[in-house]
Amino acid sequence: MDERWEFQLHKPLHVTAYYVNPHYHYSQNFLVNANIKIRLYNYIKRVVPDLNERCNIDMQLKSFKDVRGLFGIEATKLARDKKAQAKWWDSYGAECPELEKFVIQVLSLTYSSSGFHAKRRNCLHQKKMNDLVFVMHNLKLKDRKAK
Repeated sequence: MDERWEFQLHKPLHVTAYYVNPHYHYSQNFLVNANIKIRLYNYIKRVVPDLNERCNIDMQLKSFKDVRGLFGIEATKLARDKKAQAKWWDSYGAECPELEKFVIQVLSLTYSSSGFHAKRRNCLHQKKMNDLVFVMHNLKLKDRKAK
């Protein structure tokens, strides 16, 4: 795991997924430093072109961090470790619609990203797979914007 972390999980996508994952975010061992926040905000800037939407996401991150609204109810707290993260956000992120949409997208991407493929099962080189995931993600964003 340490080897994977050093090689892959320092990517802005994975740092963002770590930050918005309720299982990790609300744990006692949650580590946040300037480097994590820089990567988080750089990733938001990279994938959310609209400045107003980025501002809303930033404001809504505060509610998530401070456990306000739906994030603070008992059912939400109990489900942090029981539900899949994207489903957790789908259930409890309604008060923060821009953040909810962004987080579900991020969490969906991390499950399909190359950091979790074993080389024996995957003929593609790490960089090529990362590039493919990046291209596919941007194509989906482009299609969504066109619609």
